[in-house]
Amino acid sequence: QVQLVESGGALVQPGGSLRLSCAASGFIFSMGWYRQPPGKARELVASITRAGNTNYVDSVKGRFIISRDNFKNTMYLQMNSLKPEDTAVYYCAAGRTVLSLNDYWGQGTQVTVSS
Repeated sequence: QVQLVESGGALVQPGGSLRLSCAASGFIFSMGWYRQPPGKARELVASITRAGNTNYVDSVKGRFIISRDNFKNTMYLQMNSLKPEDTAVYYCAAGRTVLSLNDYWGQGTQVTVSS
């Protein structure tokens, strides 16, 4: 069983930046960041394969950058130009096969964008 540990959530003003990190305790294939705003469903924000291929939801394109360090088994989400609507609990997810993304989940980290 692989453990995922997120860090980096905080309170930030609109227009600010944050970097989230997700450290995995073992080998994983694809990884992704999900978020769940208050009272809303969880959505996939960005994903990255082991080879570095990325995908983003339209609402964060041009503002967020997902990356990973396979040697460290760590994934990052650089979030720039943050907006109040980015406020959510952000979850790290990872897959144990090439075809899966969310076999493992982190505990979540709170990101609040507010003045």
